[in-house]
Amino acid sequence: MSDSIHFDVAIIGGGIVGLATAMALVEHTGSVVVLEAESSIAAHQTGHNSGVIHSGLYYRPDSAKARNCVEGRDAMYRFCAEHGIPFERCGKVVVATRPSELPLLNELERRGRANGLTGLRRLSPAELRELEPRAAGIAALHVPETGIVDYKLVSQAMARIATAAGAQIRTNARVLSIRGSESSLVNRQSSIVLETTKGAIHARFLINCAGLQSDRVAHMCGLDPGLRIIPFRGEYYTLRPERRTLVRNLIYPVADPRLPFLGVHFTRTIDGVVEAGPNAVLALKREGYRWRDVSPRDVIETFTFPGFWRMSRHFLRVGIGETYRSLSKPAFVKALQRLMPEIESSDLIPGGSGVRAQAVDSAGKLLDDFRILESDRMVHVLNAPSPAATASITIGHTIAQIAEKSILVATRQR
Repeated sequence: MSDSIHFDVAIIGGGIVGLATAMALVEHTGSVVVLEAESSIAAHQTGHNSGVIHSGLYYRPDSAKARNCVEGRDAMYRFCAEHGIPFERCGKVVVATRPSELPLLNELERRGRANGLTGLRRLSPAELRELEPRAAGIAALHVPETGIVDYKLVSQAMARIATAAGAQIRTNARVLSIRGSESSLVNRQSSIVLETTKGAIHARFLINCAGLQSDRVAHMCGLDPGLRIIPFRGEYYTLRPERRTLVRNLIYPVADPRLPFLGVHFTRTIDGVVEAGPNAVLALKREGYRWRDVSPRDVIETFTFPGFWRMSRHFLRVGIGETYRSLSKPAFVKALQRLMPEIESSDLIPGGSGVRAQAVDSAGKLLDDFRILESDRMVHVLNAPSPAATASITIGHTIAQIAEKSILVATRQR
């Protein structure tokens, strides 16, 4: 079978993490192929991203998220500058609107300083109004390291760089199965065979960056990842063009530390649109961007997973509130009015949505940090939610180093 090897590395998933990995790999490794199920790259989480370059404020200082976000943020700014991708280091404010939120704001400030945010500044109500005149709060943090970019453009640039260096990117190449006898998956001289909708692919090393399908890909490889991807949809409104001046840059609430979501907020995009949202509701399809998008398979897998019900018991009240805001525009507006009292329902028009691939373990825990699983000649990126886009270049380099070491060992054994 070794004579049939077509590629040194096959990457499943043409989102920003998969493309960043391909870009990092291709200069030092033989042949690389990216297999994307959809007709274009960056079709799901990357393409529906809010476009924020995160600073590293929220994450536990010793976590993989914190390390990768801080390094990846600066790498992303450099990458955009070097390749002519429009971006803006615009900054954001995180606003406490109630006294009960002040301890949480203090904790965010502590984390931000521990993560090296040298520009971080505590704001009084008067100082907040200088930056965001229409925002209301009793205290705030100003985070100048935060920025905005279009991650689709970033992904396209990564794809151009990778293909120019010799990588192949195959769209409409959904992986149907991953096979090889038990001995062939252990024997480093054989190939892993990926059956796709565009034929069989042989590779010496496999990298799973499949996002919303990452747990299923791991199962295809005979692994039990110990988690299930539960899809959560985030829905946005946008401000009418004549009301965009209400928001200068980015305005966030103090996030609930129990949840990996940041709450409804105001975000200015690189093309001048102002988005308001998102909420976080259970999606009935892994790529379900609307309520009417339903997959019986996805629903069954979610509702038969014990971890889902254990999670639901902990967050039932939160889930009901998020669902209510999804179905009731007045409820959504009320949440936004905590940050900006003069916002009215007529200021908002329906916007887009995105689906977050949230990993949940069997105990019902929402996995808050990145989860990358290594196995023989494989790397599985099983939980890479925000700030994965911000940190994609750094994550890609990390995965590439793992793959390169494995390939080098395999080469020496041949």
